[in-house]
Formats: sequence, structure tokens, C-alpha cells
Amino acid sequence: MKRRKDIFWLILLRLIIVTALAVSAIIIQFSTSTFLPLMLFYYLIIATYVLSIGYLLLYYWGRYQTFQACLQIFFDLLLITAFVYVSGGLKGSFYFLYIFGIIAASIVLSKRAAYLTAALSGVLFGILVNGMHLGFLPYLGSDQLTELSPGTVINNIFISWSMFFIVAFLVNYMKERLRRTAEKLHFAKRELEIKKRLALAGEFSAHLAHEIRNPLAAISGSVQVLRDGLELEDKQKELMDNIVEQSSRVSHSIEQFLSLVSPDKKTFSDVNLASVVDETLLLLEDSGELDKNFCVKGNYKSSHISYFGNTNQFKQMFWNLIRNAIKASPKGGAITIDLNQDQMNEVQVKIADSGNGLKDEEREKLVEPVLSSGFQSGSGIGMAVVRRIVDDYNGKIHVFPIRDKGTEVVVVLPKSPTRSDSRVRL
Repeated sequence: MKRRKDIFWLILLRLIIVTALAVSAIIIQFSTSTFLPLMLFYYLIIATYVLSIGYLLLYYWGRYQTFQACLQIFFDLLLITAFVYVSGGLKGSFYFLYIFGIIAASIVLSKRAAYLTAALSGVLFGILVNGMHLGFLPYLGSDQLTELSPGTVINNIFISWSMFFIVAFLVNYMKERLRRTAEKLHFAKRELEIKKRLALAGEFSAHLAHEIRNPLAAISGSVQVLRDGLELEDKQKELMDNIVEQSSRVSHSIEQFLSLVSPDKKTFSDVNLASVVDETLLLLEDSGELDKNFCVKGNYKSSHISYFGNTNQFKQMFWNLIRNAIKASPKGGAITIDLNQDQMNEVQVKIADSGNGLKDEEREKLVEPVLSSGFQSGSGIGMAVVRRIVDDYNGKIHVFPIRDKGTEVVVVLPKSPTRSDSRVRL
């Protein structure tokens, strides 16, 4: 679709340029009393209009767009060479038109096409100039006859070639810069949308806490009183235990919602990340989620990385990341936890599972709140909490697919702040 749009603009700009040349020729023709032999020039303009009509027909046909673009640029170079010949070769000034062909090739096709167009432009211009200099191509007017030394001809050809390739390089460079800028703007827009979702989730969580948490606590407490005060059958006790358990689960989800936008003021200290991982794994084993079907490996046991932050935040981060890895592997498997620190003192937390993996759209939305986490039993809240914690430390989250199967989540935290560093947001 983009190339089709570019082809249309190429046709339109060609018509604008050739119309400007035609108007200029007419103005020059009528502003001087001397007759100027411009019929060949007008013929070339007419030929350009005819070709443009053909290009429009091919454009509306809508097929073989790459071939159409190549065909247009090739015939443009031939027409430009003809314009340069009519204007007198080196004595004329139309060889600047080659630049438009090079620019068009870079924008419509590719960087490689721009360099190929620059090379073809140099070849055509060199053949034309040498042909006129050696007498193979006659000059069209006596005023064009100019005796040039071979050195002058070679020098002009070399300068033209250099100019063509410099233009190709600069256009490709600017095109790449614009592409990267567009990607950054798209990323910034997506980040802004996610932050808006986080803010919306926070507002919703406050309302949710007010409307649900208190009645839920009353229900849970009442059920516990009835369970302890009545003589119940095993089946009845099991049902009441289930009510209490599910109430606790919902209450935990509400607490996670609240932590997205209304975190408490936190106490910071040096946190041993390996110790936090060990503690989290122990809690998951006690809860029964991390059973014998899973094998936890990685360098975290031998890691001695400390980070100045809030211990509870890191516990919450590892809890949600490892639980997601467990959920991603319903049949068990390997969970790899690596803690690394590079020369810039950036800390990388890598947690990989060997589960079913995620689709591209699921990976992109994994850290967005109030969306599915990609697992049947997940609500997506846990990863949103991780996102909030990582944002507090100006860090980044990356989600990568593993070639065979599974997913790797990488949390990158910047250089550990000191006690006096105020950049960490409370």
C-alpha cells in the first residue's frame, strides 16, 4: 500500500517538474527576439506527458508495483539524458535532473536502488558527454560547440559521478533517520497509551476497592465464623474453605490493582536480588504452584548482585514474573532465572520458560493492564504491576520468543542509584 502511494506521488511530481520546464521554455521563447530551436525540447516534454499517462494506467491496474517503479525510474533516466543532450551536454545545466531520479529510487524502492540509479545515471551521462566530445553524437546548435580538453571532460564526469553517489548516500541516510524517528514516535505513542491505561486502571482500582473489598471481607469473615462455630460435614467444610480461598484470591487481585497507582511510600536499601529470588521460589513451592514438574535453573544462585531499592517491590516483581513462567508451562518444564550486570552497571533480570510461547500480539500486550496475560487463568494484572515497578526505576521490559518454544522476559534496570539519588520515584 505504501509503495502504491509512493508511485502515485512519483507520477505527480514528474508532471509538476516537466510542466515547470515547459513553462520556463515558453517564457524564455517569448522573452527574447532571437529564435531558439526548442522543438526537440517540446517533443521530450510531450513524450514525458504520454509516458505519465501510461504510468497512471499501470498505477490504476495496481499490479507489479515494484516493476512499475523500476520502469518509471529507468525511462526517467533516459528522458533526463535526452534533456541533457538537447541542452548541450556539459554546456547545459539539465544534468541536475538526475538527482530527482536518485531521490525517487531511494524513496520508492530501496537504498540499494538509489546507488544503482546513481551508477546508471553516471554511465548514461558519461556515454553522452564522451559521445558528444568524440563526435559520435552531433551538437544540435552552433552555440553548443565548445572545444574541451580530455582532462576537462574527465574531470566533469568524475565530479558528476561523485555528486550522484553523494546524493544517493545523503538521501539514504536521511531516509534511515526518518524511519528511526518514526519508529521512536510510534513507540512513544504506544508508551503513552499504556500509561493512560495504567492511570485508568488505577482509577478503576480505587472504585473497585471501595465497592468490593469491604463486602468481600465481611463475607469471608462470616463464612469463617460459621465454619468454626458449626458442626459441618466434610463436604460443607470443603465448600466454605473454597469460599474463603476464592475471597482471598479476589482480595489479592484488588491489592494488585491498588499498587498500580497508589503505592505506599517505600523504604529503600541494598537488596540482594538472589536472596529475593530464593525467597520467592520458596513461597511458590509452599503454595504448591512450583511443584516437582518444574526444574529451576540459571545463574541466580551464584549471583551476588545488589540493587538499591525497595525489597517488597522486588519481591512483587519476581513473584509475578515467575508465576507467569509457571502458568506458561501447564505441563511443567524448565524455568531459567539469570541475573547479570554489565560494564555500565545495568542489571538484567532474565526469566525464561519452556512453555507454549506467546503470539506476537500477545507479547506486545503482555505488560498492558486489564488485558489477558496470554494464559487462561491470568488477568494480566500481575505483569502490569511489574511494569509499574520497572517504571519506578526508569527500567525497561522486553519480551522475546524462544526459538524452540517458550518465552523470555528481560527486565533491564539502569545503574543502581545511591541513597542520595533522587531519581527513583517514590
